Amino acid sequence: MPPTDPARATELESEQQHLTLLYERLDGMRQYAQRRLKTVLLEGGGTPQARSERESFTQLYSEDLAKYDAAEHGLCFGRIDLAQNGDSENRYIGRIGILDEESDYETLLLDWRAPMARPFYLATTAAPDGVTRRRHIRTRNRTVTSVNDEFLDLEAAQRAGAIDSDGGVGSESALLAALNAARTGHMNDIVETIQGEQDAIIRSEHKSVLVVQGGPGTGKTAVALHRAAYLLYTYRQQLDKAGVLIIGPNSTFLDYIGQVLPSLGETGVLLSTIGNLYPGVQATLEDSLRAGELKGSLDMLEVLKKAVRDWQEVPREPIRLHFDGHDLLLDRKTVTKARGRARSSRRAHNLARPVFAASVVDQLTEQLAQIIGTNPLGGRNLLSQTDLTEIRDEMRADAEIQRAIAQLWPILTPQEVLGGLWADTRRLDNAAGQLSEADRAELRRSDSGEFSPADAPLLDELAELLGVDDTEERERSRRRYRAQLAEAQDALDILTGSAPQDLEDELDPEILMAYDLIDASQLAERQRVGTRQTTAERAAGDRTWTYGHVIVDEAQELSEMAWRMVMRRIPNRWITAVGDVAQTGDPAGAASWQQVLEPYVAKRWKLTELTVNYRTPAEIMAVAADVLAEIDPDATVPRSVRDSGFAPTAHRVDAAGLRAEVERLVAAEAERPGTTAVIVSHEVVPKLAGLDGDSVRVLTVHDVKGLEFDAVILVDPSDILDESPRGLNDLYVALTRATQRLAVVHTGDLPEVLSRLA
Repeated sequence: MPPTDPARATELESEQQHLTLLYERLDGMRQYAQRRLKTVLLEGGGTPQARSERESFTQLYSEDLAKYDAAEHGLCFGRIDLAQNGDSENRYIGRIGILDEESDYETLLLDWRAPMARPFYLATTAAPDGVTRRRHIRTRNRTVTSVNDEFLDLEAAQRAGAIDSDGGVGSESALLAALNAARTGHMNDIVETIQGEQDAIIRSEHKSVLVVQGGPGTGKTAVALHRAAYLLYTYRQQLDKAGVLIIGPNSTFLDYIGQVLPSLGETGVLLSTIGNLYPGVQATLEDSLRAGELKGSLDMLEVLKKAVRDWQEVPREPIRLHFDGHDLLLDRKTVTKARGRARSSRRAHNLARPVFAASVVDQLTEQLAQIIGTNPLGGRNLLSQTDLTEIRDEMRADAEIQRAIAQLWPILTPQEVLGGLWADTRRLDNAAGQLSEADRAELRRSDSGEFSPADAPLLDELAELLGVDDTEERERSRRRYRAQLAEAQDALDILTGSAPQDLEDELDPEILMAYDLIDASQLAERQRVGTRQTTAERAAGDRTWTYGHVIVDEAQELSEMAWRMVMRRIPNRWITAVGDVAQTGDPAGAASWQQVLEPYVAKRWKLTELTVNYRTPAEIMAVAADVLAEIDPDATVPRSVRDSGFAPTAHRVDAAGLRAEVERLVAAEAERPGTTAVIVSHEVVPKLAGLDGDSVRVLTVHDVKGLEFDAVILVDPSDILDESPRGLNDLYVALTRATQRLAVVHTGDLPEVLSRLA
């Protein structure tokens, strides 16, 4: 920005005029979408094709309105001035693209995802790509409040009088202002300040697994969310139909990032944790660390297979059945043969049940044939094939025989099998005999119908092992439709019978009756009740849904079993996995990316890295670097871009004074803007009950995964180290959540790895 006030006023006025024009066009676009949506909603009836088109237009205009509303704040945030081959051009960058329909569709605003907008993020003084000036435009509501210029061309900077005291022409004031702003408890988009290495990942064309490895504060989550928005913009038709799934570590994290994509105009993305990814199950229970580690291991595959087989019973004593006045025996030999046939079909358990049932009925039919059809003269059986077929049909309808079959080979649900496995000592011993008694004790619990996050992948695996037998549901659906069809035909018959009978013959052809315009099938179709759902809503309720793209945040925390669950939902393997193996806290989590990815994509995955720490100030990162060196001496410490001016502090107290000291520090932070996290071990949480407030949260390390706060108060780091086999990783995570200030409260000696604070 030129330093003189008149020049500043002129620039602000010029940008305000353009912003006003943009909002006028935005209002016109919004009004048009509202009118079209109202017209579409008022239309009724029509053919199935017309209804389908109406639903498509309804979704289209509804999404347009959501996009326009999302763009209302911060509509335009930047401008680049280009000079190439003697020509000059100004490009305005914003949240959506806007064309001037009155001036030959001139581009008034470029969507930040458009290829022509890339120089706004990539141009540097070393490689300006034709850009002479990059302008950051700040607005409040519909008013320009300030502009900040970065000159990438020395001559242009000199003409504008913008050379700084060091002779430089660049400026990072927009980025630093965003980094130093107080946190609100919800993540903001970074669309105005995306950096070059972040932009390269956001726009990557890699079509298999793209791993975004980065230390704390490098913007991994922001990059992942903006990549989702970019992919939806670039591959709209493909991803609108299949959907995009974003998996986060916990519900707190999903709430934290929940406003980012809507602010970028994207509302059709499904956000879920692993625990809630299995439809119909809310993972509310909490496992012990060892139980979670066991459940995340691939050893569970064999345990689950044995658990399902354990339900395929063979009777110890023969089951006596009474059929058509005769006694039949369902013994071990009969059931074992039927079970062998069902298993050899290689179908899932529920889908193999008809094979088992058919074999049982065939063998019982042979028993009965021997009883009632034996030829006393020693010849062939007196029953014909027609007789045997009739007997089989009757047995299939016999309640007693079907009860016996259901007892020996029941239709099962994943919840039933897994709940029974953990609750029934006999079943757990049979299925997991290779585990130690101590490990089986970790897994046991009562069957309350509730599950833990680590159970969700096991339920998903069981769904594959069991299969879904929807034969009865499809038959019920067919019966309902036949009933609707009959009712529709009855209605038309009534109309036919009530037609006037005294009309002159020559007038009859000119009178159209209901049955001339519609038949029974069309009338029945109109009575079907439908619901309008977004792609994300449909996908959330369908376990077999396959997505167009999946983004996994804190991907290092996923167990091997969880990765199997994720891979079922993305057969094309187009995944963005975001994480840092140095921050792996879950004992079942990843030790390396090769370990979890190569079984599915071999060498087709690509590793990218973020190296600049935008969140954690240098003062705190110096402490965290000691912990990282202990975890992995070869790891690269992310470079912090700023100092906060606040050195981390340590406060030793006795156990009785712990709460009072934490309250004192919380009160001091309450005098400053922003948010505060008190990070503790699970054992300490009850001791600090009641401290939570609007801007203060008491959280465990698991709870703060992926989050950031202005200030962090870390309580008894030794407890966090001792709480988990990966305690160092957890401590590293806890230390790097703060954007400004860090205080450590401890009742014993500080761990050696934190000696810098002593």
